[in-house]
Amino acid sequence: MEYRKLGDSDVQVSVIGLGTMTWGEQNSESEAHAQIDYALDHGVNLIDAAEMYPVPPRPETQGLTERYIGTWLARNPAAREKIVLATKIAGPARQAHNPKHLRGDTNQFDRKNLTEALEGSLARLQTDYVDLYQLHWPDRSTMTFGRPSYPWVDDAYTVPIEETLSVLAEFVKAGKIRHIGVSNETPWGVAQFLRAAERLGLPRIVSIQNPYSLLNRTFELGLSEYSHRDGIGLLAYSPMGFGWLSGKYEGGARPDGARITLFERFQRYSKPEALKATTGYVELAKRYGLSPAQFSLAFVNTRPFTTSTLIGATTLEQLRENIASIDVKLSAEALADIDALHAAQPNPAP
Repeated sequence: MEYRKLGDSDVQVSVIGLGTMTWGEQNSESEAHAQIDYALDHGVNLIDAAEMYPVPPRPETQGLTERYIGTWLARNPAAREKIVLATKIAGPARQAHNPKHLRGDTNQFDRKNLTEALEGSLARLQTDYVDLYQLHWPDRSTMTFGRPSYPWVDDAYTVPIEETLSVLAEFVKAGKIRHIGVSNETPWGVAQFLRAAERLGLPRIVSIQNPYSLLNRTFELGLSEYSHRDGIGLLAYSPMGFGWLSGKYEGGARPDGARITLFERFQRYSKPEALKATTGYVELAKRYGLSPAQFSLAFVNTRPFTTSTLIGATTLEQLRENIASIDVKLSAEALADIDALHAAQPNPAP
């Protein structure tokens, strides 16, 4: 395993991070525990969760992911200090697919909601602190979750970023969180968080968790410079485009138990242009003698702005293959071929 610095902190995180959003929906508690055991045995130290998980979000299952991590920690208390534990607070339900059962439309990043969310996560996780606490999506309306362009919407009210950061700073001072991160954020939002931290003497955000894959390289357009200039490292989610880049859906295949088979919610990568691009990358991987999954993950692993690639798996076999991508090195020729495909079909699934 390789490790990289989490922002400007003193924390080192594994380049492969363990995503958990299937736990409680597609994975049982025992399967979740087995994944943690395997990941830790192979050098993974970052575990990423959210109060909203599992996905798709439902009132009946909400919080199970954190509960499964909590029961594992209760059985392995000595391992807590070896894990970089990350979780997230859900934002307001401004979009149709955002969950309304988590404090509804009023679930904004004010003191009341931040406190309630953090205390709930700590209780479910059975820990006194989280290493990285993230805002799952912005308090305001933005280009998130597949929206093709910025929505010119005047929200009735959004919590000022300075107010949110001030409350989070109190949590840091109290020892309940170690570091602060954002997710599904924009260049404007990152700039505001950095400006507020500098102006008010508050903790800086150390990371941004956004989608990034061969099918969605929009992070490169504006956010990657913040990684370079300000050390805001990317925690890349959906690095295989919800599994499409594994090649298992090629030719219209729908394997039993797979996410795309089970849930209509994950159809974002099934647009004609995305399917065409996916086939191109799958064929390119095979041309270089690599599994499509490891080929796509290796690309994300090697980006200079990537701090950790968050992998999700429903089986130990998938987890084994995904973690092993750390040992795959793409040649200059392979990277050039990737860029040629990207130029022909840029960002088909943002």
